[in-house]
Amino acid sequence: MYTLSEENYLKAIYRLALQGKDFKITPTAIAESLSNNPASVVDMIRKLTEKQLIEYDKKNGVRLTQQGLKDATLIVRRHRLWEVFLLEKLGYHWDEIHDIAEELEHINDATLADRLDKFLGFPEYDPHGDPIPKANGKVPKSYSVSLSELKPGSQSHVAAVRDTSSSFLQYLQRLNIGIGTKIQLIEKIPYDSSLVIKIENRGDTTVSQKFGENILVD
Repeated sequence: MYTLSEENYLKAIYRLALQGKDFKITPTAIAESLSNNPASVVDMIRKLTEKQLIEYDKKNGVRLTQQGLKDATLIVRRHRLWEVFLLEKLGYHWDEIHDIAEELEHINDATLADRLDKFLGFPEYDPHGDPIPKANGKVPKSYSVSLSELKPGSQSHVAAVRDTSSSFLQYLQRLNIGIGTKIQLIEKIPYDSSLVIKIENRGDTTVSQKFGENILVD
């Protein structure tokens, strides 16, 4: 059994590790991802190392051990299944579900995730497009190409969003953008790298570079 804080750290490290093998997970990176102060991060790194959930040295940074990866994957699995449940079965909007799932993911029952998965029909992706780890630890394909990386004229569909904050998701709702929405990149403005896009063949809309970086496409 782990504390709520320990589980949050494991999940944060798991997410940072998705940035690739070349990305060094430092105490500072963990602190920024959790909005914690560096001193508390160093203390938690020590605790998780003692429990053999992570390995850490200054040269290579933080890495999940095999047991740490297994436990972190289960936490992420529970979180994303709860998000599907909240949206599809309880009628919450997609900008409301993340914070509630943050609480529910810490319910530590041996069979709950598997029962929830079966009840939901074994979904592969959560409402934000993030892949849901399977019971055996395998993870469906994830998307990493952002709208801002496309060339003008390219057409694509929204596959996932990097930013799951309420403000960003509400902005997407105002633009009638959701998972699966068709978007064409019309132009990149050299002055500030803003993007001119066409959403589902409607009129042109100008969005910021930050917007484009937070939309992942297939």
